[in-house]
Parts: sequence; structure tokens; C-alpha cells
Amino acid sequence: MLKKNDEILLEITDITNEGNGVGRHDGVAVFVAAAAVGDLIKCRIVKVCKSYCYGIIIDIIKSSPFRTEDNCPVSKTCGGCSFRHFSYEQECEVKDRFVRASFERIGKLRPEYESFLGCEKQSHYRNKAQYPVGLQDGKAVCGFYAKRSHRICSHMDCDLQPEVFAQIVECVMGYVNKNGIMPYDEQAGNGLLRHIYLRRGEHSGEIMLCLVVTSISKAKCIEELAYEITKSFPEIKSVVLNENPNNTNVILGKKTVTVSGSETITDIMCGNTITISPQSFYQVNTVQAEKLYAAAKEYAQLDNNTILLDLYCGAGTIGLSMCRDVKKLIGVEIVPQAIENAKLNVKLNNITNAEFICGDAGKVAKILFERGERPNVIIADPARKGCDRQSLEYMAKMQPDRIVMISCNHATAARDCAILGEFGYRTERVRGVDLFPRTTHVECIVCLQRR
Repeated sequence: MLKKNDEILLEITDITNEGNGVGRHDGVAVFVAAAAVGDLIKCRIVKVCKSYCYGIIIDIIKSSPFRTEDNCPVSKTCGGCSFRHFSYEQECEVKDRFVRASFERIGKLRPEYESFLGCEKQSHYRNKAQYPVGLQDGKAVCGFYAKRSHRICSHMDCDLQPEVFAQIVECVMGYVNKNGIMPYDEQAGNGLLRHIYLRRGEHSGEIMLCLVVTSISKAKCIEELAYEITKSFPEIKSVVLNENPNNTNVILGKKTVTVSGSETITDIMCGNTITISPQSFYQVNTVQAEKLYAAAKEYAQLDNNTILLDLYCGAGTIGLSMCRDVKKLIGVEIVPQAIENAKLNVKLNNITNAEFICGDAGKVAKILFERGERPNVIIADPARKGCDRQSLEYMAKMQPDRIVMISCNHATAARDCAILGEFGYRTERVRGVDLFPRTTHVECIVCLQRR
């Protein structure tokens, strides 16, 4: 039996959903971070559990043919990019296996798997970043949380973010330290500045700077910063303060005040002008999301007689990308500000066949069923936890010809598709899509057909 601090030779044969390499020693699974399939490593056991162990790499005896040089100086401490140490081609294969395994093991399903949709751009693809701010050695710093912790890894120049984000954050932090603005202290519950939150329109180039503070009334010192930063970065069209006084892991609070420019920024997605506020959901990788939506539209098989129901619609980007090809679009979202954005997006794009409803997906689906709505196609794009059973039940009760599910969690998607199978829907086609290169996250699209 392996013991802590044992040193062993280990061949890596697989990768877990969390990005750890997997090898077996005398039948016991050993999980090792930063390992690639095909590595032969010297490994030290650091944690022993009942039926498995965790280890760390001491030496790479033989490198995997997929291994590449990791060019990020903080990837080992940040933990955001678990796949930087092997080729992108291998990453796509690994993610494709993740999706297939979930549908077969969790959902007990055997759909047709279509070719994995990789991302052409593996760096600088994100349109959104949230930097926690803290105090280290008497100086305000920001960066990203280290893996499984709230310890800030001080680093502003992330390879996944637009280069201009690092320049803006550096300017903000210079102002913060110069003026003695106190970062928020999670343990003591005091301080002013919690997060620097940036959003950028991929096609428009417009940027929003949102500073999350514990008290807006105590943040008057930020107004001078707004003047300075918009002078240095004219692409910043909106500077807002968001108030979050609560001792919570949730980043944004309920109150937002505009300090400079407009309340929102705009971008172009799938040919539509989209309004983006701090709270509204907007896919982080715009270009790849457009390809995702195009694939979903192909699954939906729309025509000008189609009534389309878009559940968990956010600011309406998915439905709006399809509404010109349907008779009627109904969008449902629980976040009020997102629905406001969706309604504004309808006006901006001169769309006349769309209705947006604010409410819980399951409850609104029940109301729609009771009022006699019978959509031909339902699009569902839930959060990571997936759909609740009531939503799935009433989706099926409306008897659409097809349900197209877009999911950021293949495990909950497989579970939900299995439940829809109980309600008379067959999972026909599944396709993995990579919106987050170099990370463990992977999206999938599913087409379900009514039996």
C-alpha cells in the first residue's frame, strides 16, 4: 500500500475532468497535476486516500509526445489553465472524450457524436475578466485566485485576456496604491475595493470598467480615476461602480451606479447589436460562441412557421441569432437586468416577432403550457447546475418537435437528456465545442427529437 512521501515511477494513461493526469501503481489510481498522457514520471505521493492517491512530479523520465512548453509564468500557482502543458490538438481530443464519457456513463445514452469543434484562437480570446484585489506586504495587488483558495496570485497579464486589459488594470492599481485606497479584506470584512471587472465588445472594441466596492458612498475617490483612465483609454465607454457590502463569494452586488460614460456597452453578435451590462450574461468567447450558435441553429431546423422558445435566454443572444428565421420567439430568463437588455436588443435590431419574459424557467414553462403555447423548437442554455425537473417536464409537455440543449456542463446535460428520455425525447446528436482553450471547461450541443 502506498504511503505519503513514497516515490514511484508512474506512466500517465489518462486525464481527469479536473485536468489531473492519471496513472496506476499496483492497481491504485494516482492523480498528478501538470501531467500529460504518455509521460513517464518520477512521482512523490503527497496524499493517500482510501482507494486512490495524489502525487506531484519530481522528474519527467520520458516526456509525452503531446507535451509542450508552458509559457505562462504563474500557471502552476494560478490553476486557471490546466491544459497549457500539452498540445491543443490533444486538448480537443481529451475534451471530446469528456463529453462522450458523460453521455455514456451518466446518461446511459448512445447518440451520434459529431466532430469536435475546436477554437482557432487559443489566446487573448476572452471578452471578460474579474480580478480580485487584496493587500500583500502592505501593497494593494490584484490577479487571480490560486487553485482551490482565495489567495491572490498577483498577475495582471493573463494570456487568455485581451492585452489592453493588463494595461487598464495596471493603471487602476497604480491609482489605488498612489491614493491609499484600501482593498477589501475577506477575513476582517473591511476595506473598499473588492474586484476590478472588465468587459469588452469583441467586434465593437468598446470596454466597460466596473469597480466592485463595499460602499458606493465611500468611493468618491474613484471619480478622478474615471477621468484619468478614460483619457488614457478612449475605448473605455463605461465606468461603473457596483456595491457589494456582503461577506460572500458572489462578485457583484445588486446596486450599480454609472460614474462615466454610458450604463452599458454594445457589441455585434451574429449580425445583431447586443447591449451588455455588468450583470447580463454574454458568452466569454464571442467568435467561438457565434460558431456554437450557428451549430445550434442547424440542429434546430427552423423555418418561417416555427415558434421558438429560448429558455435561460440571458440577454437574448441565442434567440435573436435565429429570430429572423422563425415566426415567433419567446425568451425566458430569471435575471431582470438581462431581460431588460434583451428587450433593448430587440428595439436596437428592429425585431418585431420576439417576446421576453422574466422568471424562473420551470415556472414560466408551466405558465406557457397552460396558456396554450406549443413551440415547435425549444432551445435551453442552462447554468452549470443544469435544468430542474419542472423545466424538463414542461418542456416535454409542450411537445416540441426538437429540443436543442446548449450546456457548459456535459455531466448535467447528460443527466437532463436522460430525464427527457423518460418524457419521450431521444438524444440524437451531440457535439463538443471548445469555448475556453487551455482550461478544463468544455461546452456541448445536443439535439433531442420527440419520439
